[in-house]
Amino acid sequence: MPAIVAPVPSTHPTGYSAAQIVLHWVIAAMVVFQLVMGEEIAETYRVYRQGRAADADELFQADIHVYIGLAVLVLAVARLVLRVTHGAPPLPAGQPKIQTAIAHLAHAVLYVAIFAMPISGAVAWYLDVPLAGEVHELAKPVIIVTVLVHAVGALLQHFVKRTDVLTRMLRPERRTA
Repeated sequence: MPAIVAPVPSTHPTGYSAAQIVLHWVIAAMVVFQLVMGEEIAETYRVYRQGRAADADELFQADIHVYIGLAVLVLAVARLVLRVTHGAPPLPAGQPKIQTAIAHLAHAVLYVAIFAMPISGAVAWYLDVPLAGEVHELAKPVIIVTVLVHAVGALLQHFVKRTDVLTRMLRPERRTA
């Protein structure tokens, strides 16, 4: 029976594929949008929990938040499949172990967040599970701090350490045949 997913590459690629780069930036933009514009859904959720009807504007904003959250989840699955099948370039050689640990931790937390946030939000919204809504709300500051650590790390790599960490997320890897 043929494999559904290609095996993990045995060597690290030198850069990210165009699809990986597009997914990174689209998901990043959607997450920032959700963080900035997502407050309204909390109020709409409270209105529903109290047995009151939300107005059309509240419902529209809540729908946008839910649909973008679900889109993040779908794109996160695609991104994870690409990471497994294409791989990721290695971190710069010779960087301090603490910096490597922070980079790995930030990436792990971001991957967990882009799955956990939409799932917990959907469970709270569609299945009316208040605990899932609490998890969703508590995860918000975690993702904000992690995104900031991730962005500052990339900028430090680019401007201070003068590595290609940032540019390889801007330009796709060139493959030679």
